[in-house]
Amino acid sequence: MTKDELRRRVDSQKWFHIMDLGHNVITPGVTEPTGKEHAPRYRVPASLAGKTILDIGAWDGAWSFEAKRRGADRVLATDSYSWGGGGWGDKRSFELAREALALDVEDEYIDVLDLSPERIGTFDVVFFFGVIYHMRNPMMALDRLRSVTAPGGLAIVESLSAMSRRNEPLLAFYPHNECGGDPTNWFAPNPPALQGMLQAAGFSDVTVVSPPDKFSRMTLHAR
Repeated sequence: MTKDELRRRVDSQKWFHIMDLGHNVITPGVTEPTGKEHAPRYRVPASLAGKTILDIGAWDGAWSFEAKRRGADRVLATDSYSWGGGGWGDKRSFELAREALALDVEDEYIDVLDLSPERIGTFDVVFFFGVIYHMRNPMMALDRLRSVTAPGGLAIVESLSAMSRRNEPLLAFYPHNECGGDPTNWFAPNPPALQGMLQAAGFSDVTVVSPPDKFSRMTLHAR
């Protein structure tokens, strides 16, 4: 693919993540999750050599492709809302990025609440980035997350947070578009709430590895 063709195709799609697709063609997204400002928040292991990775809510696939770069043996990207065309974009941005980067990343069009080990298997490391606060039924979503995390595996959960200075478990509820003007932002837990929710879903070891930052984002590791 020539630089001009790649640029033309990139410009024809919607993007959320800023990614370098080669030929100095950068996707016009709004956040660079693997960049210096944001990457430390996710606390993804530097090496994923030999691991199987599930990226839930992959959208245009920035972390799916990063997992491959970090040595993952197998990566499965899943999404439904962002790939269905009814929300922020569709699957074409992911497919174009995969083609341009020439990385072996599998994909499955599936809703979070339809995830199951019978359908997709279980994985050593599961990315659940920027998803939980979009779920109308967050505990059901965390149950599904637990079911596809292999025994002894790691789920990395990155979320919007609210009421972060309160010690008791609390969730903010946004019935309309009060949170960022986005009507799909339903809940924002504080760290104790998300920690407790993950434990209730069946994870026995849950740690806040990145407390809420200036972007009101936090990350927890659950095993």
